[in-house]
Amino acid sequence: MTPVRAFFLSMLMISGIALWGAGIYSADASVHMNVVDGYGVSASN
Repeated sequence: MTPVRAFFLSMLMISGIALWGAGIYSADASVHMNVVDGYGVSASN
């Protein structure tokens, strides 16, 4: 794999992960749920 193709693959993967995270966050916010991290800490604490 050439460095250019590796760069584009990395950027595609990073942007996909970022969009997935934004989608999960907005889905939780749209139903008025508190966003909670893996340790049970929420924004309301």
